[in-house]
Amino acid sequence: MSIKLLVISKYNDYHSSRPEAKIFIELAKKSEFEIHIMTFGETKFREEFEQAGIKFIDFHPKKKFDKEEIKFIRNYLIENSIEILHLFNSQSSYSGIRAAKNLDVKVVLYRGFAGHINWYNPISYLKYLHPRVDKIVCNSIGVENYLKKQLLWRKNKAISANKGHDINWYNHYKAHNIKEELGLDQDSFLLINVANNRKMKGIPYLLKAISLIKSNKNIHLLLVGNGMDTKENLKFIESSGISDKVHILGFREDVLNIVAASDVFVLSSIFGESITKSVIEAMSIGIAPIITDIPGNIELVEDGKSGLVVKSKSAEALKDAILKLYNDKELLNKISQEASKHIENRLNTKNTVEAYGEIYKDLVTS
Repeated sequence: MSIKLLVISKYNDYHSSRPEAKIFIELAKKSEFEIHIMTFGETKFREEFEQAGIKFIDFHPKKKFDKEEIKFIRNYLIENSIEILHLFNSQSSYSGIRAAKNLDVKVVLYRGFAGHINWYNPISYLKYLHPRVDKIVCNSIGVENYLKKQLLWRKNKAISANKGHDINWYNHYKAHNIKEELGLDQDSFLLINVANNRKMKGIPYLLKAISLIKSNKNIHLLLVGNGMDTKENLKFIESSGISDKVHILGFREDVLNIVAASDVFVLSSIFGESITKSVIEAMSIGIAPIITDIPGNIELVEDGKSGLVVKSKSAEALKDAILKLYNDKELLNKISQEASKHIENRLNTKNTVEAYGEIYKDLVTS
């Protein structure tokens, strides 16, 4: 008998949703699983889902506690004898937990962020700490450990399984000549950070690191994503005399082509993240990463082999790591090659599919 699994998630953005969507496409190919997916009908994954034998339901809750949406999910669970309900976002979690009330179905949530869940906060018991939740699949060990500190009972509800990638997804991204676009020398050394800027991204520390590098070094920083041009960032860039070294590009559709043209991806995050997708993408392309040692992200690389790990909230440490790769091209090339191998061997889709499959099998037999 196949395990009947209902997934409720958003698959609107093909690129960002691909690691998750591929989990269920591959699981559907296995005889042990019967996969049902509720999501918005306009997703580009619909054809792939249906070709894989997945039952596609054009539905996703739009509110947190809508009675009709909860009823729709509940009826589906009953009518299709669903054994496991996996919920991937806030709307689906709030609705799905309530839809499963008093039903013989295992409820699984997803968590990809370390923070904002506290055992003393009543709001947390509406979702992640709700007693009806049987398992929380975390995208890193760091997130798992954080959650276990908040789970006063049944700490084994939290379990980690990375969302893996396939490096072949990135073969077609060719380097964009961003140096020519920006009027830079072709021998310029390019650092890149891709993010929607928030406090957790630690961009001020990265800018400070650039200001500590001697001006005669041909090193340039590309900041790609929304919100990089804050008043604070612009003021620091101007006052530090690094306007010619920092290039704020904003949102770009060709971001991975720009990443492919860079020498190093620098992640300056200071808290809260899991394993950052933009770093995995850069490593898959073969770009050497420098990352900070925050929980979750520290699992991304082997320090000195597939990347460099530095102390968080330290501009000096970031500066030293940047100069280390700038001055040692042999090390840079070695790390670049090892970066893609690390994703292929350790953070790949095949491992993720196996991990999720084992989690589901254990749930139905427990």
